[in-house]
Amino acid sequence: MLSSRLVAAASTTSAQTFWESVLEWIKTNAIIIVATILVSFVVWWIIVRLIRRVTENAKKRLTTQDRPGQMRAAEHTQELTAVLMTARREQRFEAIAQLLRSITTFTLVSLALLIILGQLGVNLAPLIASAGVIGVALGFGAQTLVKDFLSGIFLVLEDQFGVGDVVDLGPATGTVEEVTLRVTRIRDMSGVVWYVRNGEILRVANRSQGWTMAVVDVPIAYNEDLDRVRRIVEEVGAAMDDDPSYDGILFGTPTYAGVESVSGDAVFVRVTAKAAPDQQMSASRALREQIKLAFDRAGIRVPVLVRQNLPGSTPPAAGATGLTPRI
Repeated sequence: MLSSRLVAAASTTSAQTFWESVLEWIKTNAIIIVATILVSFVVWWIIVRLIRRVTENAKKRLTTQDRPGQMRAAEHTQELTAVLMTARREQRFEAIAQLLRSITTFTLVSLALLIILGQLGVNLAPLIASAGVIGVALGFGAQTLVKDFLSGIFLVLEDQFGVGDVVDLGPATGTVEEVTLRVTRIRDMSGVVWYVRNGEILRVANRSQGWTMAVVDVPIAYNEDLDRVRRIVEEVGAAMDDDPSYDGILFGTPTYAGVESVSGDAVFVRVTAKAAPDQQMSASRALREQIKLAFDRAGIRVPVLVRQNLPGSTPPAAGATGLTPRI
């Protein structure tokens, strides 16, 4: 009976001691942990808000021209490039802001975690020493990974390309679908998805920055009047420039460049036009269509150009030239 009372008293004393130690720990450690989390969150919120405000102010300083018709009004290449690159600068500011937000979040979370572990009684000296050793090992063993990350950072900062750009990265050519710090994902014209490591990108040919040139070579009969052909092409170019349906395709009036080549019964004249970065093929098709219709109305003859006969193929019609059609 006496022993049971002693056990109960000891249990009560140990419970009181336990809760007293818990309260003491809360007073000395939990408050510091909560304060660390709150301070980290406040600092993160202030820095992110500052980054957002700086980004918005930088974007406001840019002279934006959103309407395609206004972009097409800049006929000179330098003016046109400046207008088109304005939108890219906005995207670049957003990408840099996202990168800074990610770095800020990672840094503050790491510092807060170290402080909390210290308050929990974890000895940080071996942990930091181990992290240093691991860092050195990773530096030697993961040089490729570090190279990819550094290259990805510079790709973003230098705005070499962005999502939606048509680029030639050497191993693959296509439309950029995603840009991360380690890899870039692009989809080529056949629909194949390529993952290119940023550290392996040695050159970038970007077809979506500024403008592209749509080039169309049109064959006409050898005895056609070139001055008349030039006037018809100029009329087609002026009509397409005034047509609002081509505002998103053409930047400026298509021009008659002159005679590109003479071959047999055909004279090839070249027509060029500044096109939107991703509309080069559409602009070329539209030019061919409108020139063909204008030639039909004006009676401009286009020679019949066929391929050379192959064994077993049907002989060409009389008067055919042995050339490959290029229109």
